[in-house]
Order: sequence, then structure tokens, then C-alpha cells
Amino acid sequence: MSPKQVPPSGVDPYFPTHGDARYRVHRYELALDYRPGPNRLGGSARLSAVAGGAALAEFALDLAEFRIGRVLVDGKAAHYTHRAGKLRIRPAKALAAGAAFTVEVHYTGNPKPVRSQWGGLGWEELTDGALVASQPIGASSWYPCNDRPADKASYQISITTPSPYTVVASGRLLTRTTRSSSTTWVYEQSAPTASYLVTVSIGQYETVRLIEGSPTPSPNRTVPQTAYLPARLLPEFTIDFARQARMMHHFEELFGPYPFGEYAVVVADEELDVPVEAQGLATFGTNHLDGSRTSERLVAHELAHQWFGNSVTIADWRHIWLNEGFAKYAEWLWSEHAGGRSAVEHAAAAHALLAGLPQDLRLGDPGRKLMFDDRLYQRGGLTVHALRCELGDEAFFRLVKDWAVRHRHGVVGTADFTAHADRYATAPLDGLFQDWLNDPLLPPLPVGAR
Repeated sequence: MSPKQVPPSGVDPYFPTHGDARYRVHRYELALDYRPGPNRLGGSARLSAVAGGAALAEFALDLAEFRIGRVLVDGKAAHYTHRAGKLRIRPAKALAAGAAFTVEVHYTGNPKPVRSQWGGLGWEELTDGALVASQPIGASSWYPCNDRPADKASYQISITTPSPYTVVASGRLLTRTTRSSSTTWVYEQSAPTASYLVTVSIGQYETVRLIEGSPTPSPNRTVPQTAYLPARLLPEFTIDFARQARMMHHFEELFGPYPFGEYAVVVADEELDVPVEAQGLATFGTNHLDGSRTSERLVAHELAHQWFGNSVTIADWRHIWLNEGFAKYAEWLWSEHAGGRSAVEHAAAAHALLAGLPQDLRLGDPGRKLMFDDRLYQRGGLTVHALRCELGDEAFFRLVKDWAVRHRHGVVGTADFTAHADRYATAPLDGLFQDWLNDPLLPPLPVGAR
């Protein structure tokens, strides 16, 4: 079934200066060279795009502070201005409504994170290497893009680095070619991908095959799973990620087939505040390994995002609870399955925690200030649990799997989900969603099916 696409609504109310809804990109081809010592990035980005319902005399890309070499539209030099994170492009001839076009940007510079209220986002130089963690608006820190979650595209990423370094990027590794002292890594991500979910990790890493398998989708395939990490951390990693393959199998049973060709985890040689999901890949820090599976809930959380957030992507950031609520609830489901605390116990603990905190978060539209507040994660998980209690397990798990399968690689909003959920209920769910999504006051602890 083809995914239901939500038409781009224009400006994201949380980030009105990001993205350009007048066109859509369907493919990015990045050919870059990175030198870790001087933190130097350069190369070209080729975008294949389609104009919207009106002619385009000019359009914009998001791109941080790089030096622009040249900009071409359909192979011809275009006029441009570049300031305040916006590359504004005026083609030699206006693009007709609905016309397919290409943009090529050549650029170079020293990449650095985009500043935000949550700190730096995007390209981060490490002690020895680099990583990318772009959520929600950091993609422009390293490549020119239409930085809106609803504008999903396929990607080919080619990065050349000194040969001692391993490059890990979103997608399947197509080729690795060494010439002299440099190696070029080429990755292909054919699934539609939001700009913030494109990532790169560069470091001196050991490669560990967790699961061998064919990346060709089939009903009975085994999902290839690979890890990249500093060799000294292998003993801890072997314990902390020992159950990821079982976790993948369980989530496929609950949520439907894994939506991408492969899954990779990177343990960057750096401490990170939190792990970060990307398309087909998650990045952890050294602090998430201890040889005792202390962070296993985060392993589950990031894996669940491959279904909820990455394959089924929100139309704009008002709907972030759809990403984080389901990923949080997946933590509880894995705990329940693996012999830990049940989802009921996790829900009770989350409810007790939230009851003692301010009651000023509106889950269905939290506002930019609170979109990554821990209360959103906990209340999101509780909202999913409330739905389970209301529907009972049989209807609830059908609802969740159908949601992930029907909207695979699609774009959704909260209204899509509430309409979907109503089809599995014997009575209207308006009151439940009003209480949990729209009213900041915490509802009573949900009880019911279990």
C-alpha cells in the first residue's frame, strides 16, 4: 500500500526560517572530501527537485557558513546570495510550475554545529574524527538542503578521508576505494529520508558484524546489522548490545517488517548526552557502554525510531510526540518482553514522575521551547499506553502494526493518527485524545486491558 502523504503545509511554525515549501527534493548526491586534522570539508551537492504549483523565479536552500564556489541550476550558472544560513538562488530563467530541475552547489569550509537553544546541532568535530547529529535543524551544518522533515528524498553520499578512518553514513555501502593515502566511501540510501535524519560518522573504528544478511527486502530476510566502535570497547559492547538482534525480531513482530535495508550502530569515541537516531543508523557515546546493559532501554528507543520517526515521518515538529511517544513505549514493550518491568509498571512510574512536575505541557503541540522536554517523552509513552488500555491488546497491536505498515516511508500528522486509531475502537476516542494530547493537566493513570 502506498504511504499517505501529507501535502507540505508551508512554514513550520516552530522553525519558520527553515525550509522552502515552494519545491520538493527527490534526490541528493553529495560528493565530499573531509580532512579531520584541519576539520576541512569541501565538495559538491547535486539536488534533483520539482517545482510546486507556481513558477519559481527564485528559491532557497539551507546552508551554514561555507564559502560557495559556484551554483548551477540545470547546468547553468545562477545568481545567488548567501547569508544567515540561507542560500537564495535565482536561476537564469524562471522554473515553470511543476518543472523538474537540478541544483548543483560547490562549497568548502570548516563545518561547525548550528547554534540553537539545545546547543550545537549537526556536524561536530571530535577529538579524532567527526559525527553528525542534526535533529531538528542541524542538517545545513554540512550540506545544502531543503530542511523540512516533510521533504523526504533519496541520498547518495560519497566521502573521501585519510585511509586510517572509517566513514559510516546513512544507507548501504556501495563501494570503498583506496587511492594513495585516501579512501572514498560511497553510500546509497534509497528510502525517502528527511534531511535531519542523514548522518555521517568518521573515526578510527573497528567493524563488527552483529547479524549477516541480505539487504534485499523479502518476507523472511534477516536484517543486516553492523556496529562501528573503538576496538578497546569491544568487551563492553558485546554485552551491552548482545540482545539487539532479538530486539529487532521482536519489533518486527510488533511493528511490521524493518523499513530499511540494514541497521548500523556507531559508538563514537566521545561521551554524548543522549544517543541520536538517523535513517538506518543510531549513534551512541562511550558513556552508553558499561558492560552491564545499563543503557539497553536506549538501544530499544533508537531502534524503534526506525519505524516511528524515520520511516513514518512527522509533517512538522508540532507532531514530535508521534516519534518520541512510540519510541518511549517501545522501551517499555521491550522491557516487558525481556523479563524486566512490565509496561504497566513503567507507566505507573512515569505517571508518578509527571504528577510531581509542572502541568504546562500540551503534548499535541508542545511549542518549540518544550519539544524535547523529558515530560514529552514520558507523557507520549503514557498516551500510547492509555490507548492500549482503552482498546485492549488485540486491537491495540493491530493498530500499531497497521500504522507503521500503511504509512511506511510516508509523512503524517497527529490528525492522521487519531483518525487511524478511531478505526480500531468500539467507542469514540475523542475524550481520550483531548485529555492526553490537548489538555496540559495530567489525566489519571490509565488502567484497563492489563
